[in-house]
Amino acid sequence: MAGPGGASSAATAKGSPAAATAGSGALRRRLPLALLVVFLAALVYSQIQPPPSKVPGAPGGPPVTAPRTRLRDGRHLAYLESGVPKEEAKHKIIFVHGFDCCRLDVLNVSQGLLQELGIYLLSFDRPGYAESDAHPARTEKSIALDIEELADNLQLGHKFHLIGFSMGGEIMWSCLKYIPHRLAGVAILAPVGNYWWSGFPPEVVEEAWHVQFPQDQRAVWVSHHLPWLTHWWNTQSLFPGSSVKSKNPIILSKEDTPLSQKFIDRTYKEQVRQLGEHDSLHRDMMVGFGKWGWSPVEMENPFAGAGEDVKVHLWHGAEDLYVPVQLSRYISKRLPWVIYHELPTAGHLFPVAAGMPDVIVRSLLLADG
Repeated sequence: MAGPGGASSAATAKGSPAAATAGSGALRRRLPLALLVVFLAALVYSQIQPPPSKVPGAPGGPPVTAPRTRLRDGRHLAYLESGVPKEEAKHKIIFVHGFDCCRLDVLNVSQGLLQELGIYLLSFDRPGYAESDAHPARTEKSIALDIEELADNLQLGHKFHLIGFSMGGEIMWSCLKYIPHRLAGVAILAPVGNYWWSGFPPEVVEEAWHVQFPQDQRAVWVSHHLPWLTHWWNTQSLFPGSSVKSKNPIILSKEDTPLSQKFIDRTYKEQVRQLGEHDSLHRDMMVGFGKWGWSPVEMENPFAGAGEDVKVHLWHGAEDLYVPVQLSRYISKRLPWVIYHELPTAGHLFPVAAGMPDVIVRSLLLADG
């Protein structure tokens, strides 16, 4: 048993200069390692952080050349009007563009049909694209409310038609959920589908998933599970990112190949990403493939019992390599109130094929086809 003298000697030894020197030496050895960890963490953080988006009309930002409307939260949406004057129109249609596009990529409906049916056609830059302000808090719901506010600001009346293509097609489901009372009819063209929406059988998701190229599987997976990494993933050069974002020709089907020239030849294509890629392209992926609190697969007919004949048309090409047809095909079976058009030899870009815009619009407004 240690006596008082033994305890005192131990305490003295512990507090001796030699012990203090040994402790400070260990600290000095650990300090460079800690600094290295902090440095590496800061380096990684700086690499994965997207740069801030530019602001149209602000210093360092692109000039504002299009008419714009101001939303309640202070953001602006740039828009393009075509067709007959809205005061004379029998039908008012808002077109919602797809991924890596802008208001100028509006559905090319013939002037003859616009005049014949009395169509006013409105397209707009979605948040973060071209001349519309970015919306870092964008969700699958907020874009539907933006569309409703845009229609109100431009005095389109209580009801209007919607046509959405690709990522804009996916947005149509949000409009059907959140603003069905404003809709006179909807055309959904080659819509992006979210592989994590509830209601899909595993075998349907599996089949659709493997239609994608491996780099697109990885990019979609990151957008869903690690959204904070989306910017880095799609801008790094260590391995292939999204083939859709990089416009890799492997994504083109046989019918898409000649149609893709229309996008390559756009004189305004540099304007599409001019605010930065993150709040346009990357935000699209993060929202489109993100975690939704509801699923279009399980939607009830929003027009049931309303006493109104509102038509919802869903179009998809069977050879689509951008957006596998399997998800749309299954949704059409689950939702009997959706009129489904599957084009057996078409790819993703069928809405820009000659004559196709008129076919789509006639079907929507006149129930043709």
